[in-house]
This record gives sequence, structure tokens and C-alpha cells, in this order.
Amino acid sequence: MADLIYKKIIDSLKKEIDQGKFPDMRLPDERSLAENYSVSRSSIKRALGTMAEQGIIFKKRGSGTFINPLYLKQDSYFNYSGKNLGITDSFKVKGQKPGIKVLSFDVVRPDAELQDNLFLKPSEFVYSFKRLRLIDDVPFMIETGYIPIKLAPELSEDVASESIFNYVESELDQEVNKTYLTISAAPSDEEGQKLLSLKANEPVGLMEGIFFLNDGTPFEFSTMKLHYKYFKYDSFVDLGSR
Repeated sequence: MADLIYKKIIDSLKKEIDQGKFPDMRLPDERSLAENYSVSRSSIKRALGTMAEQGIIFKKRGSGTFINPLYLKQDSYFNYSGKNLGITDSFKVKGQKPGIKVLSFDVVRPDAELQDNLFLKPSEFVYSFKRLRLIDDVPFMIETGYIPIKLAPELSEDVASESIFNYVESELDQEVNKTYLTISAAPSDEEGQKLLSLKANEPVGLMEGIFFLNDGTPFEFSTMKLHYKYFKYDSFVDLGSR
């Protein structure tokens, strides 16, 4: 219940920030916010702490809490602020509808590299799938993924046509909340040009990495090929705790 309260506060404050409710870029003090939301100051403190970690706000000692002006200007398409790292939840576009088209879904024996990436034995099998991600029916990403069968034995093509990570959360009572990603750019290949409507001289963004369950188990190895115009990110780095 406490988790739900502070997340609702974050959602409400972000909406008010986006609507320009704080023209002086300064948020009310914690006591005023607690009274406004009829919650404890600890819930407000947790919400503001999370927003500060995400780079949405910053606290200036002795002066108050302020909105990060660069947050208002951000035009990235990815915003990892939920419980899992799925594209469905992290890919934020206003007023547009995300979609998934499954291009293939098979069971295969992993090669040596994939066995290493997912800590598998040679005798173990994985689901292999390829999906096309869409926004308002326009393709923007080709995703190729591999998931050990032992971790999600009931995974199916129907599940793959929606959010797999949300399925893991709701049906397997786990979260995919850690990842190691390599991000780069490359010339588009024939597949990218065909499925993402790219010209031969237009590039793709590439993301490749391992996604981990909350207990540290490697859950998926994935390669994502993006249309270059969606390849935008914002980053907030805080080394203050070192």
C-alpha cells in the first residue's frame, strides 16, 4: 500500500510539472505537499527522493526543491522509471499507441555464446523469438530475444505478442529490473531497411544485452535494432553517494 501511495504522488507531480503548474520551477515544501495529498511526510520524502534519483527534480540545500529544466526539454523515447525494464512500459510517447507483431517464435538449442550469456548447460533449450515493435502501426524496432525455457515454461507466442516482462511480473511473481546493455549505431542491413522502412544510407541504433530477474538470474539475452529517429536517450548521473 505504501508503494502505491508514493507512486501515485510521483505520477501526480509529474503530470503537474508537464502541465506547467510550477512556473517558478519550485515545488512546495514537504509539509505543504503532505497536507495537499493527505499523506505522511515520509511518503512525500520517498516520492521526492525517487524523482531526484530520476533527475526530474533537484534539492538545493537551504533553498528548496526545484524542477530540473533539462527534464522539461527532454525528448528521449525511453524512460526507465517503472518496476521492470520492458519496452512496453519504458517507451513513452504521448497520445500514441504501442504495438507488437511476432515475426517468429521457436524453441532452439543455444550456441556456446548464448549458453555463456544465460548461464545455461549445453542440454538446456531456449525460446527464440523475433518481434516488430510499432507506434501507431509504424514499425520502429526489431527485437530478437532468447529466454531459457526453465524460467518461463508456459511462455507462448500469444504471450510474446504482448509484454513478456509484465507477464513475468503478473504470472511468475518476479521482476526484470536489472540489465547490462551495450548501445551503439551501425549501418542498416537488409532486414532493417525492409522492416523499418530505412534507406540504404540510413543507420540503425543497436542495443544488445542481458536482462536479469530481481534475484540476479539472467532471464533474457536480447538484441534490439531501432530506427535512428527513435534512438534518443536522456541520462542522469549522480556520483554523490560514492
